[in-house]
Amino acid sequence: MRLVLITALTMIAFAANSVLGRMAIGSGETPLIDPASYSAVRLASGALMLWVLVAATGGARGGKALPRSGSWTSALALFVYAVAFSYAYVALDTGMGALILFACVQATMIGWSLKEGDRPSWLEWLGLITAFGAFVWLVSPGLSAPDPLAASAMALSGIAWGVYSLRGRGLPDPLKATADNFLRSVAFLIPLGLIILIAQAPVHMSPRGLLLAILSGAVTSGLGYALWYRVLRQIGATLGAIVQLTAPVIATAGGTLFLAESWTLRLIVSSLFILGGVAVAIIAKQRRV
Repeated sequence: MRLVLITALTMIAFAANSVLGRMAIGSGETPLIDPASYSAVRLASGALMLWVLVAATGGARGGKALPRSGSWTSALALFVYAVAFSYAYVALDTGMGALILFACVQATMIGWSLKEGDRPSWLEWLGLITAFGAFVWLVSPGLSAPDPLAASAMALSGIAWGVYSLRGRGLPDPLKATADNFLRSVAFLIPLGLIILIAQAPVHMSPRGLLLAILSGAVTSGLGYALWYRVLRQIGATLGAIVQLTAPVIATAGGTLFLAESWTLRLIVSSLFILGGVAVAIIAKQRRV
């Protein structure tokens, strides 16, 4: 029961990232914070929280620097994920954004497996084709289709997070690696700031927007990832991938509850086919292996 509760709490934290992002960046006529500032605060507060967690668990003692267990490539992928995520939620509803993000994360990881020589069974192909077809329908032009630029930004965010996840597989201490990557990602905020300055893009930050960014970085990202690594050791990668199918659903419910967003028929049907197709593919692969 304790494991179930921790797993549920972790999925709520992942879904809350989408709710907090939409609430801060895209709700109302005047956003509470601009996307660049939201990304900066989220990464910085996440790095601080993860550093505290590593120090509390014995990863940094006696004032020594945080162990170097990450990489600049992973940090760049993390940075791209966070920034593209923020700019996508300028125009995407919570559930739509979470579904596109999740679909592209899974597509990236599955695509890499195919590139490495994995040969799916017919049932896996059926699940993947179903999920891909539903995703194409989700983003295709129509009255209820998402904003194409925002959808593209979220797709980029999902691909970046997929790359980050692939690079993190098999690490002996994923918590330390994540903390190190968050710290490294803060360095990429400097060129982002220069781009914002040159482009004279509007920058604003209300107290509530700042608080939401800190919550997303320190709590639902920092603490959320720490809980996830603890859960993943006990349930395994396959069940972990299936459990993550609940995150877009929870995010959609959160958008309805906190932002009064509606459930469109396109979102409901595509969610069922995307999440169902991926679930079938994951289960079929586990049986094959």
